Amino acid sequence: MTLLLLSAHIHDPGGPHHGQRRHIRIRDGRIVEILSGDAPAEAADEQRLTAADLHISSGWIDLQCCLGEPGHEARETFESGARAAARGGFTDVLLHPDAPPLPQSRAAVAYVRQRAAGLPVRFHPVAAATVDAAGNDLTEYHDLRAAGAVAFSDGPNHPIQRAETLVRALQYAAPLGAVVMNRPEHTGLSAGGQIHEGPVSVRLGLRGLPSLAEDLQLARDLRLLEYAGGRLHVAGVSTAGAVALLREAKARGLAVTADVAAHQLAFTDDELPPFETSYKVRPPFRADADRAALREGLADGTLDAAVSAHQPHDPEGKDLEFDLAEFGAIGLETAFAVLNTHGGLPLDTLLARLTTGPRTVLGWPAPASLAAGAPARLTLFDPTLDWTPAPADTASLARNSPFYGHRLRGRAVGIITETGFMAAF
Repeated sequence: MTLLLLSAHIHDPGGPHHGQRRHIRIRDGRIVEILSGDAPAEAADEQRLTAADLHISSGWIDLQCCLGEPGHEARETFESGARAAARGGFTDVLLHPDAPPLPQSRAAVAYVRQRAAGLPVRFHPVAAATVDAAGNDLTEYHDLRAAGAVAFSDGPNHPIQRAETLVRALQYAAPLGAVVMNRPEHTGLSAGGQIHEGPVSVRLGLRGLPSLAEDLQLARDLRLLEYAGGRLHVAGVSTAGAVALLREAKARGLAVTADVAAHQLAFTDDELPPFETSYKVRPPFRADADRAALREGLADGTLDAAVSAHQPHDPEGKDLEFDLAEFGAIGLETAFAVLNTHGGLPLDTLLARLTTGPRTVLGWPAPASLAAGAPARLTLFDPTLDWTPAPADTASLARNSPFYGHRLRGRAVGIITETGFMAAF
């Protein structure tokens, strides 16, 4: 089948059609032709697609996602995760270690690749950096890389604490051309914390997660990177102090990249409904000064990418007293809309944080220009569409979203991959 996109606004910096509205014909996973002027005559086997304000870019990449499968299929399966990712406009998603069994053997990494084969969204396995994500002994990096691991991390819930472990991880990953991903948190300082440490935590009687736990650990990690070499990706930045440290490190030429969860740009701790567990995330929503710094860092490229930080939970993990509830929120379906609504970014800058930025983190080449003959791995979206997320309209099996009932602007229309076109709604 042939797909004809009518009057699509092309976002392709450096490409021949950037900023133009064109008709784009796609067949068998490739762009056949790009046409200007009036809409061409309809072919018999052709599906036509239009929208009030149709835009197109290279496929979006999410650097941080957790599922439930294998072992916790009630949270999220590969199929439901793919539907959620496609609805959010993502063609490629990095799957992080979360719950056992962890991707820490060739067989486990191969399982992820085989299980995800044939889905419209590519899931790329991130292998566990240490055995059982315990932060001690390294996994077999060479074998895991050969099996298809695109990076190494202990996942969002197990930041590496031991300095010697992070040094060895950086040194072992470097010859393989792989990046080590780590969320900076000094767990001794943050132990027992529930929300951002500040006036709100005091008022609610909840133990705080101090900004110092992130800033101190990041300062350490950057010194270790300077000593060990290799490439470090700082996942889930949330503080103004961390943004400042990263800006200075990049100015010194350190091989460091960083990301921020889209939801961090939407809320501060002062805006949250008290004890509402759907807003319980880690790192937590912080102060307004932190949010402003995150927006600035994303705008100037200090933060290379924005991520969904998709972490699904079943009701048994969230319908609890606040201090007993699990950390994390789903975000695949809302990430772009949240960034577009709350990020304060020019649209092309926002798109760069979803396309070229993640590729830079991973060392992947730039996406092919949108031109005749190029592969069609693309995201279609409408940046002006207003919508309100609702549980009944959620593709994910989980329902732990903080954005239900919040009006957002901008939404994916669908994705185009080698498997064809998948509509978002």
